[in-house]
Amino acid sequence: MTGYGDFQLEIYLAGLQGVLPGFPMAFAELEARAEQALPPSVLSYVAGGAGSEHTLRANVSAFRRWGLIPRMFVGAAQRDLSVELFGMTLPSPLLMAPIGVIGLCAQDGHGDLATAAAAARTGVPMIASTLSVDPLEDVAGSFGGTPGFFQLYTPTDRDLAASLVSRAEAAGYRGIVVTLDTWVTGWRPRDLAASNFPQLRGHCLANYVTDPVFRARLGKDPASDLAATVSLFAQLFGNPLTWDDLPWLRSLTTLPLLVKGICHPDDARRARDGGVDGIYCSNHGGRQADGGLPALDCLPAVADAADGLPVLFDSGVRSGADVIKALALGATAVAIGRPYAYGLAIGGVDGIVHVLRSILAEADLIMAVDGYPALSDLTRDSLRRTCDHD
Repeated sequence: MTGYGDFQLEIYLAGLQGVLPGFPMAFAELEARAEQALPPSVLSYVAGGAGSEHTLRANVSAFRRWGLIPRMFVGAAQRDLSVELFGMTLPSPLLMAPIGVIGLCAQDGHGDLATAAAAARTGVPMIASTLSVDPLEDVAGSFGGTPGFFQLYTPTDRDLAASLVSRAEAAGYRGIVVTLDTWVTGWRPRDLAASNFPQLRGHCLANYVTDPVFRARLGKDPASDLAATVSLFAQLFGNPLTWDDLPWLRSLTTLPLLVKGICHPDDARRARDGGVDGIYCSNHGGRQADGGLPALDCLPAVADAADGLPVLFDSGVRSGADVIKALALGATAVAIGRPYAYGLAIGGVDGIVHVLRSILAEADLIMAVDGYPALSDLTRDSLRRTCDHD
């Protein structure tokens, strides 16, 4: 058992020596400092959402509609936050969600490697995006003893898809996460106002330009012709997958296969019946479509339909309290996105580690104070609805 809550003691003891935390302790300040650190084009891509950003905001506010019921005389002096996932015992239920421009969020332009290094230091797995500044092999090489997952934006070229998955297997990734809701980009006013789509400017394409199938299709050194490289990427990127494609996806790997973007219980059941190993409930943090339900509102029915399969969750998670509520509503593991991107922007590896430790400390201390010594104690009966409005 890991005493994540002890992080607060480190902070208080350092304060006795006149040392204050170097990074923000609250999400609002973290976000504000990241806004100053990130270039406007990167900030709009990370912080922004689709349409009016109603769904982005609703993802966050949905957590406020649930309250955890404290239980007393439990004696939760020791808490166990470990989870079993695909035959692995992870020290906590926290993950880092895939972010396609995380590489650009670092001051040195290598945020993928920094995120992997933070995973190595904390034991929090990274789900590495297809869209990265550094090749997937280099990212995996920085994981240390922490397992990692590879997120696949499935290209229209099946040979290229197979090559990317094969490379991930060879590099030691422990699962493949197929994103289903981003074969075409959503309507994103912030990015449109800046006329900025990073990949069309040649950013975060390392996994393509290093891939033998992509290079063969291009027929030249990618470095010699950026326009041709970007053009081929744009042609191959988005595959509007159907259920008929699921057997093929399943055939690509013997690794655990997860499908990301599932918000309807019927889709969860059909994916389960189609042989996937895990369901990933997410609405892409509100970045892809506006006007939809908060992902948290979809989670309980999706978890029921998964019928024992692991359920990962992201979208709107900003704190340890949010992690606890998502777990109680049926998630097996919970991923964060924007918080660690902001930590990276203001402090590199140390900034990410600070964010991860802060979220885990809060979750651990909530379990201690409210009398939930193990994650298995967090059930829907632990929660009550507080209100039906923001």
